[in-house]
Amino acid sequence: MRRLGNRPGPPEARPGAPTLEHVARAAGVSTATISRVINSPERVAPETREKVRAAIAATGYVPNLLAGGLASNRSRLVAALVPGIAASLFNETIEAMTQALAAAGYLVVLGLTRGGPAEMDATITSLLARRPDGLILTSAERSAKVRKRLREAAVTVIETWDLPARPIDVAIGFSHTAAGRALAEFVLASGRRRPLVITSNLPRALARLEGFRAVLRERGLPEPACDMRSVDSFSINGRERLAAHLDAGGRPDVVVCTSDLVALGVLAEASRRGLRVPEDLAVIGFGASEAGAVAWPALTTVRIDGAEIGRQAAEVLIGRAQGREPTRRRIDVGFEIVARDSA
Repeated sequence: MRRLGNRPGPPEARPGAPTLEHVARAAGVSTATISRVINSPERVAPETREKVRAAIAATGYVPNLLAGGLASNRSRLVAALVPGIAASLFNETIEAMTQALAAAGYLVVLGLTRGGPAEMDATITSLLARRPDGLILTSAERSAKVRKRLREAAVTVIETWDLPARPIDVAIGFSHTAAGRALAEFVLASGRRRPLVITSNLPRALARLEGFRAVLRERGLPEPACDMRSVDSFSINGRERLAAHLDAGGRPDVVVCTSDLVALGVLAEASRRGLRVPEDLAVIGFGASEAGAVAWPALTTVRIDGAEIGRQAAEVLIGRAQGREPTRRRIDVGFEIVARDSA
């Protein structure tokens, strides 16, 4: 059970987590030497430094950089890990969570996680060394090594914008597979039968794609045309992707996009080619951005209450600090298809 208590003194390690004593035994030196290597490496002989660092790596010990200065085991520091901050789907979540936590005396710091598992592991190790009270994840972390590290961490870990079957700790989000299914039902209800899906190959986008495909299979319909990019959704040029599909002979009657930004590019290319939206080509985005709402025609999209995700995350963190365990480990905030002029 994860608890953030208010006992005086430095944070205690989770049972089973490597301690200073484990490192000392592995290196064959005293715990005082381990502390010197961590805090004042210049005072330790190079050979001993390397021996201690090898022992730290071998045991998986995370040095507590704050232990010497804390009067309690609460840092009031929360780390939010996001793939990016430009045109991010997660801005509402981060803003709402930051406001709620700030009111309770917490500081939120952002970390970027665009790299692979090795970079993610290094970022998490660096953050854990500063003993945050919580880690908020917005990217779908699939690395078994990283998930194991987070499960062993003596902090609250909240996965947002997703609902994994086995959360690391607490998950607050929605089912991307269910969102994909709902989009397919919406498309079929409009009478369209030739969808093009423009998507990234990231886990959540793939879950939506699988949900979309599943509905078509259940109806005995052909697989949708799919343009998949090995990049994040904000790097996909919707205008370029629609142009390539049409130039190759594709004739979709609806384009389902992995983000509103991609969909806005599709709208631009449709306009350039004289295609009427939605008469000739319907366009659907994801994320309910402000730009999509003021586009012409206004963009049909999927809305997720990002602010509610942020508020719920703050409530879990604050409750844990006060000794209250969340009643649920998976909190579903749902989603909504917002039908506008583009579809």
